[in-house]
Amino acid sequence: MQLRYRFRLYPNGPQRAALARAFGCARVVFNDALRVREDARAAGLPFVSPAELSKKLTGAKKIPERAWLAEVSSVILQQSLRDLDTAYRNFFDSLKGRRPKMGPPRLKSKRDTRQAIRFTANAGWKITNGGKLRLPKVGDVTVKWSRTLPSAPFTVTVIKDSADRYFASFVVETSPEEVLPPTTPEVGIDLGLGHYAVLSDGRKINSPRFLRRAKKQLKKAHRALSRKEKGSANRNKARIKLARAHARVADARREFHHQLSTTLIRENQAIAVENLAVKGLARTRLAKSVHDAGWSRFTAMLEYKATRYGRTFVRVGRFEPTSQVCSACGVKDGPKPLHVRAWACGACGTFLDRDINAAVNIAKAAGLAVTARGAQIRPGLVPAQRDEAGTHPKPHPTTARQAGIVLL
Repeated sequence: MQLRYRFRLYPNGPQRAALARAFGCARVVFNDALRVREDARAAGLPFVSPAELSKKLTGAKKIPERAWLAEVSSVILQQSLRDLDTAYRNFFDSLKGRRPKMGPPRLKSKRDTRQAIRFTANAGWKITNGGKLRLPKVGDVTVKWSRTLPSAPFTVTVIKDSADRYFASFVVETSPEEVLPPTTPEVGIDLGLGHYAVLSDGRKINSPRFLRRAKKQLKKAHRALSRKEKGSANRNKARIKLARAHARVADARREFHHQLSTTLIRENQAIAVENLAVKGLARTRLAKSVHDAGWSRFTAMLEYKATRYGRTFVRVGRFEPTSQVCSACGVKDGPKPLHVRAWACGACGTFLDRDINAAVNIAKAAGLAVTARGAQIRPGLVPAQRDEAGTHPKPHPTTARQAGIVLL
């Protein structure tokens, strides 16, 4: 499978100027090609093919108004045309129902804080013996190598994010030797907000809440930005400072996702998670906490790492009644409000923790052989039946524990 490895770049002053020129040229080519196709559509003409757009690009370099396109590598300009074709293809597929609904391609703005260009193998880029990244018409850029690449990369994308940071994203092909040796444990995962993840073996992983912890710092940066005059240099400095504060939060969240997903993949042969309706939850009063959790990114990491290392990954339907079924006897006793975190099963008397019970049911719904190892799912006190205990003039009052109410 193909993977991306991203590393931090540290270009100097002239290299920053060359990259800014390349970003601008790629954006102009994208917008020009989009206008050509939109003008053809408005005039009732056939769809302009990629070959025709490539010819128009070659001719544009020979006119004075677009002669500066020759100052950058021609590969990134051709890749910009390919990006436009991909955007159109995704839009047409969404109209046919092959992918989620999305809009048509739009013009790119020079005020966008995120820019990217892509170099393929025929661009002549390479990694020098000194560990620098040599880019055509840019130079040798310093790279901070945090790890080694598993194989030789064949494309590299240079990215400038909102925090004015530069990254190099390499596409590499992984080898089958990375498959981990088989193991026995299988686990179901119940994702939540109180605890980020609750495992079917009884373990609970606390939610870091990175955005909540950085709330004070972000608020201060937002206030400083709002006080700067629009269009001034100080406002741009305040914007970068705010963007870097948000980037630190995003980086910490991504690092947490990587560490947790890698640990789960190494420890378990099969993993099951519930397919949550994140978009629906993001429209509720819990929207900030849902976005801060990043469940979609975490499950995506689990999925591709399971494929990479030879593990099994299963998604359970969101309509599976994981919180309504007793994981011990399988009796469905109906929905429960969110404040009920533990109860006793009315059929078998097992005392159930809501989250662990849901994790066990997720694993069972996925067909995994799991057992609850924690002591938080345990048999409770079951009142004896009348025909066994004799006759009583009045029924014994039930205790709070038997009625399914947990006293705090």
